[in-house]
Amino acid sequence: MTVSDVISARFTTLTRAEKQLAEMLLDNYPVSGLGSITTVAENARVSTPTVARMVQKLGFRGFPDFQSHLHQELEATISNPISKHDRWAANAPGTHILNRFADAIMNNMRNTLAQIETQEFDGAATLIADRKRNIYIVGGRITRALADYFFTHLQVIRSGVTQIASNSSSWPHYVLDMKQGDVLIIFDIRRYELEMETLAKIAKDRGVEIILFTDQWSSPVAKSARRIFRIQIEAPSAWDSSVVTLFAVEALIEAVQSSIWEETRDRMKTLEALFDSTRLFRKPL
Repeated sequence: MTVSDVISARFTTLTRAEKQLAEMLLDNYPVSGLGSITTVAENARVSTPTVARMVQKLGFRGFPDFQSHLHQELEATISNPISKHDRWAANAPGTHILNRFADAIMNNMRNTLAQIETQEFDGAATLIADRKRNIYIVGGRITRALADYFFTHLQVIRSGVTQIASNSSSWPHYVLDMKQGDVLIIFDIRRYELEMETLAKIAKDRGVEIILFTDQWSSPVAKSARRIFRIQIEAPSAWDSSVVTLFAVEALIEAVQSSIWEETRDRMKTLEALFDSTRLFRKPL
């Protein structure tokens, strides 16, 4: 669990002053917790002993231990492919990459499923399935492949789905058509892209509901998101893994498809007829 996970999980057990401190820490996480204990207390408008008591209540040995965890998370989120590769290479057990990769992915799956609440999942599926809402999808440098995959399927399942171009200079044209209640699905993982946060803020100001796919450390877009999927992405590689993110996407595709199957079936029949007319696929003899 990240420090923010610990704070959120134990928030209801905190005193009023501790909750005020917790809210300040989460508001600009993790930077808000990286100053001195006196600075953190002053920023939250609480006493220094309140800070010391709360971090111990959260399970840390003291404020230095609390900050050490924050520094580790911050380092993880800004790691580039070279540093990630070197870290894995130094700690890699002497087994084949297939086994090491499989172990990492299965661990990611278990940890991710343990954190995804079914109500959050169902709520996201309901938003996407609502035909009164237009759906917009955008991904970053790497995650745009996931955005494209999601878009291709949703475009078959229902109407009113738009994939936003990766070129941020064109985003105002898409935002222009967004209405209150529409849904913007954003993919943003570590080394978070600044433009994503800006797009999310602008869309939220227009009353757009945001669904975020991010990593365990959480993109800054989370501040604007209504539904958040925090996916474990670590792998024995210079690159982060998209396997579990794709799993969550495919599960959502099925949930949306099943909830509006009558409309989807009619769209699929029409689409198949169009495929036949264009001779896109090979026909069996």
